[in-house]
Amino acid sequence: MRIIAGKYRGHQLVAFKADHIRPTTDRVKETIFNKLQFQMDGANVADLFCGTGNLGIEALSRDASFCTFVEKNPKSLTITRQNFEKLKIPANSYKVICMDVIAFLKSYEGEPFDIIFADPPFTEKMAHFVVEAASGSAAFGAHTVMAIESERKERMEDRYGQLVRYSKNEYGDKILSMFCHESALEEDSQEEETDNE
Repeated sequence: MRIIAGKYRGHQLVAFKADHIRPTTDRVKETIFNKLQFQMDGANVADLFCGTGNLGIEALSRDASFCTFVEKNPKSLTITRQNFEKLKIPANSYKVICMDVIAFLKSYEGEPFDIIFADPPFTEKMAHFVVEAASGSAAFGAHTVMAIESERKERMEDRYGQLVRYSKNEYGDKILSMFCHESALEEDSQEEETDNE
């Protein structure tokens, strides 16, 4: 695994042996960051089910200001911290939370994140429950965008309360979905109407 772009571009992440981790492929990662390239600078990011820290570190490489890494598996967090050390990532640019992601979303009381990444374990088929929890969480605000990966056959709705899926890409048995608040879509629609007048 490597960092694709930004200040850590080309750096390899630490090698590991862990059956419970299935890192996001470069192809999917490139799609995610192409979609979010204009929202990354200065962004406050959450990397849920962070695994190796792959997505959050990519975001920091591309000038996100801060990333909160959430993961309940201690082995995964050890790998994530090794990557921080290897790339010499400043300690004031991230926070690591060892916690169940659903519990984190339900108990979160801080400011909304700008961008949320979520790559739930493929064996647990829980992407639906993650977005459902996010829809009622303070972590998801009017201008938050979520990129979440899921298996093709698992449940995933197009709407969760005020959260709307606005983009869907399929990669074999994997689906990448992008969610935002419905008010953000309304704002974009109004801006397009103004531009066309």
